Amino acid sequence: MEEDLLDDPDSEIDGPSRAEIIVFAVFFEGGLAPLSVFLGWLLQHKPLEGFAWSGADAVWGVVATIPLILMFLAIMRWPIGPLSGVRKFWDTEVTPLLAQSSWSEIALVSIAAGVGEEMLFRGVLQAAFSSWFGVPWGLTLTSMLFGLLHPISIPYVVMTCIIGFYLGTVWIVSGNLLTVMVVHALYDFAALGYLIRLRPSDEADPNAL
Repeated sequence: MEEDLLDDPDSEIDGPSRAEIIVFAVFFEGGLAPLSVFLGWLLQHKPLEGFAWSGADAVWGVVATIPLILMFLAIMRWPIGPLSGVRKFWDTEVTPLLAQSSWSEIALVSIAAGVGEEMLFRGVLQAAFSSWFGVPWGLTLTSMLFGLLHPISIPYVVMTCIIGFYLGTVWIVSGNLLTVMVVHALYDFAALGYLIRLRPSDEADPNAL
């Protein structure tokens, strides 16, 4: 009986399927949207109050994604010091978890993350902190919280804090939550697409570090 389970590719010991992981990721990230609505009601800050449909602001979001993508590619190319741990996480955890995902699946996860996380962190938390403590402290506190809620490792937390600070700054400058949603979703899409679909096979070998 035990040998049959080991030989059965669909047995439970193999863990969740890729489809189940994608569905969980989309519902988890997307679930932050209704959570932000509830939290915004408690804190009296509507998460979409700063959102407006604007083609120009969406284009600015695309442009503002470029520095993040360049940072990601630099870490992949030159994983120096603590950054090697960040790349190792991408290699050993993220890539195997979403291996063989299609472009549409990557897009679904990325859009869910961009919308859900930005509604929560920028639309509610940064807006609330800024109204209580001022814009600089609102940006700083939200960025720190954004990093601390990605507790993979200390270098990863620091990197995520920096990304959170960048996203918060984009929101302040643009004044439109749409812009920062585009940045977040497009960065996730580009990073995941590179890790899973585009990068050379020799670079994907963790032992090459």
